[in-house]
Amino acid sequence: MPQYMLSVHHSPDAPPPSEKDMQKAFQQVERFNEEVRAAGAWVFAGGLHPPEIATVVDGRDNSVVVTDGPFAETKEHLGGFWVIEAPDLDAALDWAAKGSAACMGPVEVRPFQED
Repeated sequence: MPQYMLSVHHSPDAPPPSEKDMQKAFQQVERFNEEVRAAGAWVFAGGLHPPEIATVVDGRDNSVVVTDGPFAETKEHLGGFWVIEAPDLDAALDWAAKGSAACMGPVEVRPFQED
């Protein structure tokens, strides 16, 4: 069955959510996670620390260069993701709509390349 990544992006420039909104999102996401697991669509998921603590490793040209901070200088960064199995894109989009409602933010859907 095809796998899809449902990714949640955050803007570091956006005002942080209130503690109440964060707790609501955590509870909603946990319920969503349970629904995905119960449906047998769960592969794995995770939330990420802020991009400021990222480290970029570039091993090209027979040398290794390590730099602090995110790779891309963008207005939004990946905050977390789900990897799910779904029979088709429409089913993945349905899961993304539920995930978006749960985390209270947009969710990007991208299929994994097949062998």
